[in-house]
Amino acid sequence: METFRYDLVVVGAGSGGYAAARTARDLGASVALVDHGPLGGLCILRGCMPSKTLLASSDAIEEIRESEELGVIAGRPRIDFAHIMERKRKLIAGFADYRIEGIKSFPLYEGPASFESATRLRVGAGVALQATSFIIATGSVVAPAAVMGLEETGYVDSDAVLEADRLPESIVVLGGGYVGAELGQFLARMGVKTTFIIRAKHLLSSEDKDVGDALTFYFRDEGIDVRSGALLQLAERRGDKKVVHYVRDGVPEEVEADEIFYALGRVPNLAGLELERAGVCPHAITGIDVGPDMRTCVPNIFAVGDVTGVHPLVHVAIYQGELAARNAINGTSEIADYALQKTHTIFTDPQIAVAGQTEKELQAEGVPYLVGSYLFAEHGKAVAINKTKGFVKMLASPSGGRILGAAIVGAHASDLIHEVIVAMYYGGNAAEFAKIPHLHPTLAEILTYPAEEIASQMAERSPSAVAATA
Repeated sequence: METFRYDLVVVGAGSGGYAAARTARDLGASVALVDHGPLGGLCILRGCMPSKTLLASSDAIEEIRESEELGVIAGRPRIDFAHIMERKRKLIAGFADYRIEGIKSFPLYEGPASFESATRLRVGAGVALQATSFIIATGSVVAPAAVMGLEETGYVDSDAVLEADRLPESIVVLGGGYVGAELGQFLARMGVKTTFIIRAKHLLSSEDKDVGDALTFYFRDEGIDVRSGALLQLAERRGDKKVVHYVRDGVPEEVEADEIFYALGRVPNLAGLELERAGVCPHAITGIDVGPDMRTCVPNIFAVGDVTGVHPLVHVAIYQGELAARNAINGTSEIADYALQKTHTIFTDPQIAVAGQTEKELQAEGVPYLVGSYLFAEHGKAVAINKTKGFVKMLASPSGGRILGAAIVGAHASDLIHEVIVAMYYGGNAAEFAKIPHLHPTLAEILTYPAEEIASQMAERSPSAVAATA
């Protein structure tokens, strides 16, 4: 077996692994990448980019349907699904080619990887890589089906939805997280009769109740059947249909459809790595445990991205990859700070974006806070352009008004949230935020209203205000 030696070997050439490799090379290290393929990474091939490309089409359909309110009578839109999917394939191929060009600027070993020790990795049958340090960035895979009878009944996962060549007439979506919500709404807007079966009381159970309730309301208002508080029992075939059985409020119920979309999460991709040989003992569900410096229990082995189970977001994986590379090459223990890194967005319609801490998190930690909110339906620009769904919410400390977090449910939330991110990055408070000049009329100025509300609450709580009312 031929052996090659490097300062650092990165296992996985997705967003986190590629960022780690580039950072280490910039620091002067010899670096190799290992990937079993296909090259490009989850975000480009089966995640962010293909899904957002498809959502652009379903959002356009809804714009046409809503245009009558603006006096534009376009009639019923016709969907060319083959064109939609072909456009997606072409765009993704271009994104992937660009990334692959960068990946191939490193020594690249394509094949299944498995550890032989903490300093030696085998790739395929004929190559071994010796390294001072390793970074594991193998990402995640769709979680195995955990519903009785589902394997026998048959189903599609997010990968299959993104590669579909035809649409079913009806579908049952199992799960109400961001993947199920985004792609489920896409299918519904493509004309598929869509039913969600979720255990929680609202979609996006990890978000604040007002956020999840709002999206659930808008889905139902759009004609999407969301059945909440449901405990899945089993799936079975009934002729050429697929049936999902569940219990709600103690009453057995069922839903029948042409297809089942299993959207109950992802799990770390650990297959074949044989990490135990290197002294690393991962958990099949939560992934590889890492410290705040991205080190595993073995000091020279790091892990980043989805495989760690820590905030599975692309920008977090990149952040972790760069940090891990610096620690590996410089021998440092730089610590990750996720206060703003965990900011995330969900590309449903209306969009959802969350920065900093949520009310749910603050309440769990016993942290006092003030909250201000404002409806898009009360905002002049939103009303003028017929984008009245949703609200904005800001959270701040009662002591000093420092912004602790924010949530936006509404048009262009994924872009608007960056105003709050910048303010939080520089330690801004609500009163300062309210004074920042905002052009009128714009959607961005909607964020000044919850800031003003918090500033007003603080003024009422101040000792001088209390004395004046005594």
